[in-house]
Amino acid sequence: MHGSCSTTASHILNEILHYRRRFSGSDQDISLENDIVTLTQLPRIQTFISANLPIHFILPAFPAKSPNPNKVLGAVPDMAEKLALTFLNSLCENIKSHYAPGARLTICSDGHVFSDLINVSDATINTYQNKIKALIKDEQLSHLDVLNLGDIEEFAALTDDYDVLRSTLLEGYADPLQDIREHLINDEDGTRLYRAITRFMFEDGLTPDYQGSKTALQRDARQRAYGVIQSSWAWGNLLAQCFPDAIRLSIHPQPTSSLKMGIHMLPTKDDWLTPWHGTAVDVDGTFVLMRKTEAMELNAEPVWVDGNHSHYSLDSRKSAECA
Repeated sequence: MHGSCSTTASHILNEILHYRRRFSGSDQDISLENDIVTLTQLPRIQTFISANLPIHFILPAFPAKSPNPNKVLGAVPDMAEKLALTFLNSLCENIKSHYAPGARLTICSDGHVFSDLINVSDATINTYQNKIKALIKDEQLSHLDVLNLGDIEEFAALTDDYDVLRSTLLEGYADPLQDIREHLINDEDGTRLYRAITRFMFEDGLTPDYQGSKTALQRDARQRAYGVIQSSWAWGNLLAQCFPDAIRLSIHPQPTSSLKMGIHMLPTKDDWLTPWHGTAVDVDGTFVLMRKTEAMELNAEPVWVDGNHSHYSLDSRKSAECA
């Protein structure tokens, strides 16, 4: 039985490793990296199999669209989210072919966790999250469910005031900001994370109507990046308490020995780009994630669905002829 459990767990883990986000420029052999990841993740997957339970994944993700219209098509989910959600559901479906109880994935939507730091209103986040739930229902993505901070019992009574909700999360689950700063500075992977979040904060703030200097925006982005990481880690600490056995996925590359595994939901050349920071572009029949301005520079054609700008389409042969 033990051998069978281990084999099944390996099949399940391999489904995920196929899409693992790595740090770009990593000089470590990918198979060696996967061996290290396996040491951590295989026993956790085996725990579910031994109990004959569905594998439970949690993924903090899908907070809200970037507020910068140069990066995204609007404030609501579009083809980028639809493709990402469909992929996550199919990943769970594939696991069912190896293991009858299958898998389920909880999207732990983190928009309200740091909305004050990403300059997106809580009302906009509520609209986005409701549409994510509607997408899951409409597309019959039966392996997925969504969890919001306000859905957790100890926070449920605080949803009338999201500022109180956030401060309660930080008071109960956050590490001091100074400790986080020191960790990020002294850890190579932490430094990469900090730089990536700072870049997102800077890009999101560089909207067409921004009037200030880039230097001031960069300084502000650095400060907010620390806050976003602190809030994200607090959310992660809360989720670890709520779901101690769950397999923890991440939208960011993770150290190989981490409890969390980074996962790609769509092909992209940027190891940090997500559906809510980018736009889906159909390139010769394959969807790729890129920033809206990149799609426009390639003269990609906008595609509209039900009156909404859904994604772009690009025929690389035509664009090559135009070049």
